[in-house]
Amino acid sequence: MPHFAHGVVKFKRDIFPGKAELFEKLSAGQSPEALFITCSDSRIETAMLTQTDPGELFICRNAGNIVPPHTNQTGGMTASIEFAIGALKIPHIVICGHTECGAMKGAMNRDGLTTLPHVREWLGYAQGAVDIVDALGTDLDDTGKMRMLLEQNVMLQLQHLKTHPTVAVALAQGAVKLHGWVYDIKTGEVSAYNEDTDSWISVEERYASELLEIMGEEGA
Repeated sequence: MPHFAHGVVKFKRDIFPGKAELFEKLSAGQSPEALFITCSDSRIETAMLTQTDPGELFICRNAGNIVPPHTNQTGGMTASIEFAIGALKIPHIVICGHTECGAMKGAMNRDGLTTLPHVREWLGYAQGAVDIVDALGTDLDDTGKMRMLLEQNVMLQLQHLKTHPTVAVALAQGAVKLHGWVYDIKTGEVSAYNEDTDSWISVEERYASELLEIMGEEGA
């Protein structure tokens, strides 16, 4: 804890004064650009990964970056999604998986999680992705199967998102866009799902036109 306390002191002393204007603006409200759903894994630093400031991302984290399908039972993910899209009108939702994901390793062998019953049940929301890997990944080695699972899980959770009423309405109105990413911890690479081609490509390729526009604005 002394390490964290020292960080707070350093933030107040060295960081906050340089961003005082931003925090004053944020004290009046928020208007995030994206709902960012990712894993609770401590190795995922969302602000560093996306190079964003406070107020730009509405972040939800859990084991396995999972979105349970909508039901009438209230849960933290359901309420957060409803608020993000229904109240804040956030225009983008990103589901970001990552390499070396302990949750996905657990999902591959849920029978081995007898001492973690809540984790075992939670990872049931990824079972569809596991079943796809079992059916289609028979020729892959363990590394290939895990990569396939990471991608299939993100795609499955994107489908689950569409069952949430606020998301379904926003999609029908063209008010929200869904994005699937997988972050490679070792290399820093981020792959993005291209729904048009049902393929995974680099973020640079997936958002080429948008990136050119931003780079042009920065160079203006």
